[in-house]
Parts: sequence; structure tokens; C-alpha cells
Amino acid sequence: MELIVNGDRSEVPEGTTVADVVRGLTAPGGGEVPGGIAAAVNDEVVRRAVWGSTPLSPDDRVDVLTAVQGG
Repeated sequence: MELIVNGDRSEVPEGTTVADVVRGLTAPGGGEVPGGIAAAVNDEVVRRAVWGSTPLSPDDRVDVLTAVQGG
């Protein structure tokens, strides 16, 4: 199925969750997702606690954001 991830079209398998997309962007190789990451689906923030149980649908817009600290 096709999603829009951070503004780019991406092909992902059916049954992909928010956690799968975040892990693919922030922890290649299936490692632990670092802190300071937020995710939104269709402009709605998804709490980290439910990323793994939040399935995605074709044409969903997923935004994965990383907090950056600086002055």
C-alpha cells in the first residue's frame, strides 16, 4: 500500500503500523527507537504508547518529527 511519509510517497506492506514507519526512519535495522520522536497521522498526533497498535491505511499522511535542541 502507498503512504505519504514526511511528504514523500512510500510503498509499505499491508498491516504496517505507525511503529513500523517510525522504526524504519529512526532505527534502521530494527533497533530501539530513540527518545525525542513524535508521530502524526493525517495531522493528528499519535501517542507513542499506541504506535504499535495503530494501523495505517492507504494514502495516510505520516509525519515523523525529531526534537532538536539548540539556541
